[in-house]
Amino acid sequence: MTRPAVPTPDFMSDAQARFDALANYEVTLRSTSASAEAIVVRYAYRKPGFVRMDFIRPHAGATLVYSPETRQVTLWPFGFGTFARLTLSPDSRLLQSPHGHRVDQSDIGALLVDVRKLQEQGDTRILGLEAVGMSRAAHVVVERSVKRQAAGVCRYELWFDANHGLPVKVVSEGASGRPIETVLMEDLNIDVPMSRLAPFG
Repeated sequence: MTRPAVPTPDFMSDAQARFDALANYEVTLRSTSASAEAIVVRYAYRKPGFVRMDFIRPHAGATLVYSPETRQVTLWPFGFGTFARLTLSPDSRLLQSPHGHRVDQSDIGALLVDVRKLQEQGDTRILGLEAVGMSRAAHVVVERSVKRQAAGVCRYELWFDANHGLPVKVVSEGASGRPIETVLMEDLNIDVPMSRLAPFG
């Protein structure tokens, strides 16, 4: 089945279907914002909700793993499998990003849910194809109709890879119109063989 180069108005359903069909993925996340230090993480996800983050910047060498079976996060400050480790709840403030993101709600599926909720409160525009790194990506804007005194994200700009249909760049904005966070998703690998996938515990 050939994916259209430019998404249809129901592109979110297409992205959701692609996410629903995958078993796992690995990606390098690069997050920047005006209010926090840049974050670079090698991120791995495996259904039904296992998450592993290997930090490159800051806290280089630290690894954390979330298990949906225990609903706990294991943090190795000095590298995966080393003696020193902590077990924490995913809602611990020690684990939340500067923008309040939780480890157990950090995957692409959780992002798609948030975008869908914003769609229900506003407008969606498809701006066409653009280059994002080495990818050709469809540029989409999802914006809340009424922003005044609204809390949280009021506008998403998303770039969906024209081949696999999943986001490769996301910019979130608040009611002021200023960017909250920009996230680049580099080297996305989908359905990695289990023998090559980083362990989750």
